[in-house]
Amino acid sequence: MAGKLSFKEKVGYGFGDFASSMFWKIFSVYLLFFYTDVFGIPAAVVGTMFLVTRIWDTGLDPIIGIISDRTTTKWGKFRPYILFVAVPFGIVGILTFTTPSLDLSGKIIYAYITYTLMMMVYSGINVPYASLMGVMTSNIKERTTLSTYRFVFAFAGSILVLATAEPLVAALSKTNSSTPDTQHGWQFAMIIYAIIAVVLFYFTFSWTRERISPPKEQKTSLKDDLKNLAQNKPWFILLGAGVSTLIFNSLRDGSTIYYFKYYFQNQEAFQIPFTTVAINYSTLYLVLGQGANIVGVVLAKTISDRVGKKNTFLYAMVIASVLSIIFFFFREDNLLLIFIFQFFISICAGIIFPLLWSMYADIADYSEWKTGRRATGLIFSSSSMSQKLGWTLGGALTGWLLAIYGFKANVIQSEDAQTGIRLMMSIIPAAGALLSALFIGFYKLSDSFMITVSDELSQRRLEEENGIDNSSKDEYMI
Repeated sequence: MAGKLSFKEKVGYGFGDFASSMFWKIFSVYLLFFYTDVFGIPAAVVGTMFLVTRIWDTGLDPIIGIISDRTTTKWGKFRPYILFVAVPFGIVGILTFTTPSLDLSGKIIYAYITYTLMMMVYSGINVPYASLMGVMTSNIKERTTLSTYRFVFAFAGSILVLATAEPLVAALSKTNSSTPDTQHGWQFAMIIYAIIAVVLFYFTFSWTRERISPPKEQKTSLKDDLKNLAQNKPWFILLGAGVSTLIFNSLRDGSTIYYFKYYFQNQEAFQIPFTTVAINYSTLYLVLGQGANIVGVVLAKTISDRVGKKNTFLYAMVIASVLSIIFFFFREDNLLLIFIFQFFISICAGIIFPLLWSMYADIADYSEWKTGRRATGLIFSSSSMSQKLGWTLGGALTGWLLAIYGFKANVIQSEDAQTGIRLMMSIIPAAGALLSALFIGFYKLSDSFMITVSDELSQRRLEEENGIDNSSKDEYMI
């Protein structure tokens, strides 16, 4: 089959998202909690910081996409960034979870600086990584398979973090005194995760190859690239769907630790035999969710092959929204139902992500087919941009909503605060899922149409290699 990738290359590509997702999941689940309950700054301040720093960083993603599109090295356009940004990625991650001996104002300044740097290096490695999928193969079925590998590894990385973070921090926080040093516990845990991430990024660089290049006659023109992007309706639709999906996920992730710490009377599920380390319900809940995400990722290709990517995306988000609304009505003694619904909501969420990134690759092909220009990095930067923007809005909302409902760190919460936390786990993110479904309802690039596009592009590239003029293109815009 044309464009067929080896098992090793698919695994190598998957390693990259294993590394990224370890950090992404730590940020989305634990960072707000770390800042409020360990680092020691107010929730409203964190919410504002998330908004300010991520808006800047979200705007940075297209810039990195544009730069990487214009990068030419012996390793390709995108792989060099994975090679050279891996170590800074790990170092800044450690600094983000390091608590300095400063007053409140100094801590806030330190948090702004390190978090801004973290998001910048995340963009520096993740935009090229996401773009890499668009140039590894032109086969649309193989892209969905590659995206499936990517997200199986992504959720595996998330599971590793969620299963080990709280026990690891607890173990590394033990000191000679009776009071655990959780600040150092988080720092030491991040050192371990950073080393794993850097090593895996190097495997991604070594085991993958770039095969698709822009047309030889294409001249570098930022103006033309941006003009073509502005006329690409499917790109805008998918951007809106991606942002809404990430709001849904980041609200649920960011609220989970608070939900189990402050709404449940007993956080401890069980103690690991022969140790003093306890496993909390929050850990089990989050790990179950990531396991269910993997189930969703695996199901995505099978379902989308039958009903199409668009319909699969749409149905998954509608079901997730309905289940999330029902979730609000569960009480502490409905623990089994809470975990069952987490499983099915997370399957729906898992289905979305391989489809989303496969659809971005389709949009890159569609743009080249329509305009004769290929801007893979610029188009794929929207994948990272939608991640960041959705995460920005979801993270900021989480911090602000905690403040609005009267949350105070490390004390018994008021009834209003507990109700607010329950809303942030259910009805509020459900609105994000419905908005995502609404956006994707307008998406017009069907699988059958994209097969035609892929075939025509392959023919053009073959003619180009043989020196045949292929300058005439169909004038068709969806």
